[in-house]
Formats: sequence, C-alpha cells, structure tokens
Amino acid sequence: MKTPSTPAPSRREANRHSRREAILDVAARSFLEQGYAGTTMSAIAATLGGSKGTLWSYFDSKEVLFGAVIERVTNAFRAQLSLILNPSDGVESALRRFCTEFLRKVTSPEAIAIHRLVMGEAGRFPEVGEIFHTRAPLQTQTLLADFLEGAMARGELRREEPLMAARQLTALCLYGGHQQMLMGLIEKMTPEAIATEVERAAATFMRAYAPEVPS
Repeated sequence: MKTPSTPAPSRREANRHSRREAILDVAARSFLEQGYAGTTMSAIAATLGGSKGTLWSYFDSKEVLFGAVIERVTNAFRAQLSLILNPSDGVESALRRFCTEFLRKVTSPEAIAIHRLVMGEAGRFPEVGEIFHTRAPLQTQTLLADFLEGAMARGELRREEPLMAARQLTALCLYGGHQQMLMGLIEKMTPEAIATEVERAAATFMRAYAPEVPS
C-alpha cells in the first residue's frame, strides 16, 4: 500500500517561498553589514528591486524581519541537536556531542557576527536582544532542558530545575574561546581547542549533577 505523498507546492507557492528567501538573504547581509539601526525596510526593498509594500506583505516590521533571519539561522541547528540528544546513547555521550556541536555552531563566523550585532545594538534597541534570546539561546536551552529532565527522571542525573541546568551547561561551553572570539582576541577555535573545552565543560557538569548515592 502506497503512502500518500505530500503534494508539490504550486508555482505561486514556490515563487513566494523563493521571494521570501531572497528577502532574508538581503536582510541578513544588511543587518550584519549596516547594523540593526542602519538597516531600513526601504533600503532592503530597493536592493531587491521591488516596492516597500511588497516587502511589507511578507514581513510587517523590521523586528519581524530580524526575527525571521535569526529563526532561519537556528532552525537546522536545532533539528541537528534533536538527533544528537538521544537518551538511548547514554547521558554523558549525548551531552559531549551536544557540547561539541553547540560550540562549533556558536564559534562559526556567522554566529559570532550575529552575537556581536546583538550585543552592540541591544542597549539602544531592547527588542533586538529579546528577539535573539527568544529565537536562539532560549530555544536551544529549552531543547537541552527537555533532555536533561528525562535523564533526571531516570536517575542518571541529580534532580534540579532542568532549564537552569541547561543554562549552566551552555555557559560552561561559552566561557573560554567563544568569549575570546567575541572580543577579537583570537580569530577562530581549532578542533583541538573545541575538544579540550568540551571535555572540561562536560566533566564539570557531570560532576555537579552526578546522581546522589543512597547512604
């Protein structure tokens, strides 16, 4: 028996999707090159060669457009993390893989550029920090917290508030090379440096959350 296939998108839907992706491409470049304050809907529309009204039919504000840019950057990464955080692989192995992929992602040139943009603009435009936090760190931490909650329920980790534990693990990953990259002290992290920091972060976390042994 054949499984019904998903209908192919119509030409109109495909064209709309293509146009939306083109808008996001231009917007992402503008945000990174001109900053949030320097990016305008009018300039994006001019670059695309269309009207501002057409742009607004896809995104009704600069805030919504910025959120969509961040969402596109993080979607594939969260899907990858969902596969990595597999309870059947053992909690420590899964967390080491999570830390490795997380650190690789946040130290990529694109991620560093976005982080610098947010830190530089959030003081004047609080919505930038809120959008970034909601669409990127918080969603990653929530995904990790769901995994940690399961491990705590199985007795593989000491019981604590899962989201707090997720924030602590991601903070352990970010304390070293990532901070140095943000401040321009180093240009990139080598695979060896990432492996070293992952080992330290995972080992520290596992010691802190080791299940209590009954006396």
